Amino acid sequence: MNKSNSSLYLISTPIGNLNDITLRGLETIFKVDILLCEDSRVTGNLVHQYKEKFPQYENYNPKLISYHDHNEERMNPQILDWLQTGKNVGLVTDAGTPLISDPGYKLVRDCFSKNIKVESIPGSSSVLTALTLSSFPPDKFMFIGYLPRKSGQRQNLFKNLHPKPFKHITVIAFESPHRIISSLKDMKQVLGDIEVCVCRELTKMYEEIKKGKVSEVTEYFEKKSIKGEIVLLFEVS
Repeated sequence: MNKSNSSLYLISTPIGNLNDITLRGLETIFKVDILLCEDSRVTGNLVHQYKEKFPQYENYNPKLISYHDHNEERMNPQILDWLQTGKNVGLVTDAGTPLISDPGYKLVRDCFSKNIKVESIPGSSSVLTALTLSSFPPDKFMFIGYLPRKSGQRQNLFKNLHPKPFKHITVIAFESPHRIISSLKDMKQVLGDIEVCVCRELTKMYEEIKKGKVSEVTEYFEKKSIKGEIVLLFEVS
């Protein structure tokens, strides 16, 4: 049983534009004793920028600790111990909502098993931002995380995407800028020349939304250097 009043806070951070932090998210970042972060350099820079924008937080210094796929299993017992001894712990990723294609769900599961309070501080999400910009139907959608790295595995995934029990559903996936061309070609081979939407660098200065047939979008991106985070959307029926 958790005898302290401490909590684990899942804090959403901006996916690009620094102003997309919520007031509650900002307050929580500077309230916690320990801030678990995907990359302490990225989060440290974010904390520094917010201190410059909001002088009232100048003297607040949460302890930044790296927490990622490679140390999650090892770190979880220590984090649970911190929580059970009265420390408030926050969890952030480099951008967006924690746990979405990032570690943390096992920690949340362990907290529930030990009666440790968990609070989610909602905010930016590239999944929902892309969905609203795509012009695909937003009422039923399926997020499938990052597409497989290998072509054969991607093609097998596309073959087995079924909207049952729904008639149509919007599919949302993350993809690397280095593999987006290959993924689009695999998609065309399996699903045909369907309509897709590629969202790149959402909320940032060079945000780009490209929608069209797979062949058109592939040709467009083959002619340019592709950088930044990518969200790929398409509809299956």
